[in-house]
Amino acid sequence: APATMRDRSMSSDSAGGGGGGSAIHLDGLSPANVRKWLQSAHPKQLALLDKFEMELRLGRLSTSSTAGARGNAFALLSTDPNSDPSASGPGGLVSATAAAATAASPASSSSALTYTGAASGRDRRLVTVRTLELLRTIIGSTRWKTGAQLMCLLKGLGRELQAAGGYREPAIGNVVRRVMCAVRDEVMAGVQQPEAAAGPLDDDGSKSKRKGSSDMGPIDELSDSFSAMKGPTGTVAGGGTSANAASGGKLSLASMLWAHPQHVVSTKQQTRHARSGSHGGQTGAAAALRSDSFHSVGSTGGGGGTADDDEATYPPIFYTQRPDLRQTVMEAIQEIMSDLEDMHKNINDQSTSHIHAGEVVLTYARSKTIELFLKAAASKKRKFQVVVCEGAPHFGGHAMAKSLAEAGIDTVVCNDATTFAAMARVNKVLLPAHAVLANGGLIAPSGAHMVALAAKHNSVPVVTITGMFKLCPMYPHEGQDTLNDLVSPSSVVDFGAMSDKIISDVEFINPVHDYIPPQLVSLYVTNIGAFQPSYIYRLLAEYYHSDDWESFE
Repeated sequence: APATMRDRSMSSDSAGGGGGGSAIHLDGLSPANVRKWLQSAHPKQLALLDKFEMELRLGRLSTSSTAGARGNAFALLSTDPNSDPSASGPGGLVSATAAAATAASPASSSSALTYTGAASGRDRRLVTVRTLELLRTIIGSTRWKTGAQLMCLLKGLGRELQAAGGYREPAIGNVVRRVMCAVRDEVMAGVQQPEAAAGPLDDDGSKSKRKGSSDMGPIDELSDSFSAMKGPTGTVAGGGTSANAASGGKLSLASMLWAHPQHVVSTKQQTRHARSGSHGGQTGAAAALRSDSFHSVGSTGGGGGTADDDEATYPPIFYTQRPDLRQTVMEAIQEIMSDLEDMHKNINDQSTSHIHAGEVVLTYARSKTIELFLKAAASKKRKFQVVVCEGAPHFGGHAMAKSLAEAGIDTVVCNDATTFAAMARVNKVLLPAHAVLANGGLIAPSGAHMVALAAKHNSVPVVTITGMFKLCPMYPHEGQDTLNDLVSPSSVVDFGAMSDKIISDVEFINPVHDYIPPQLVSLYVTNIGAFQPSYIYRLLAEYYHSDDWESFE
């Protein structure tokens, strides 16, 4: 029965689609026309995507601090992160609103509960989990055939979510990039398995390494790339003389030094230029070197949405059909969801390593991750004191302090202006994270930069408690404007006060977030361990592929 349904869907895909436009063939799928392809072949999946994008545009998937800064009253209905939606008071109001939305919509009650949890801003994991559920539904029910088509589909979905408001929640783009990296790993695993099975066996039955296939793989690849640039006379395609011509093309120290990243042409780039032919009479190698002189090793695009980015330039294995690819990708997505479910538990297990008895810990505003981290330390019989900055003008610290006090933790609420005076008695500062940037910098709630500067002046360590899903492959080229949003100053000054002539001449700037440079952050405590800011770039290489960093820009 599944095969029959697949055959029918493929025939309908080739026959045409709805929406009044011509159907897009699967072979012509590109990130730019993913929406048209879904409209013609998968209208139900497109409806799910549109519903998710609408919630993004309305701010229903934003956190409490972000939505509160934008004046989203629905997200501010619940002020206690541990409140029960079914209880009376603010939680009951959220439940009533969700019930009204459920009555007006034929959607299931489970979706209404998910919607309520996301709107109350209790946990940013909900946004990430909902994004993963959307990707799992679309990937599992659409008719893609190869790894290249799946990568185009994911890149198109990422751009759709980014344009719909995903730039306000970097975790959405991060999880799409992580799924794309998982797809690359699963596709390339199909190449490594046959090679491992074809290896010869030693006398003891173990597989022996082939000659030249030890740990010198990257150097051998560099040698092959350099050899591909040489002409028949031993000269480099760029016009220079080959340093290893006298050694018969073997790798030498001189050739390694000459093979600077902008001189190395990858196999995918050579294939792309071979398809397009010569450029103005030049040879293929010379044209590739001329056009790709500013590209890095292994980077063949992936940013900006240009025509070259939309053209698939993946290895040949990405264009072959694998019947087990869909199942392995779904298993990889489920593994990512399991990591998100265990995130708080893995972070809380490290609480006793960072919070000691008798310490005074200062935190800023409200954070579910930090709150659970402190409660986990208190549950293990650690006696400490917490100073909570109220986080004006949204005063998220008030709800944070109330929740900690109810858990039996000695808690003090202080005004933001007294942070510098209180810092002399603080042993450690815990800051929440909106995003962790590629250089080790931190995007935190507005006002956290002031706290970090006060801690630096008093030599107090600043520790950020965050999950790895907030790791964002972006550099702060815009300074304080990186991933920031300027909102209405109505939360800072009353509109009636603007009638005063003096105040009317004042320009009020109300940013949602602050950028904290890596020099002000001492440690990142994540669900996979604790790392210094200088190690963040290594984590980026493990979680995301470099070609996918700028796929949605």
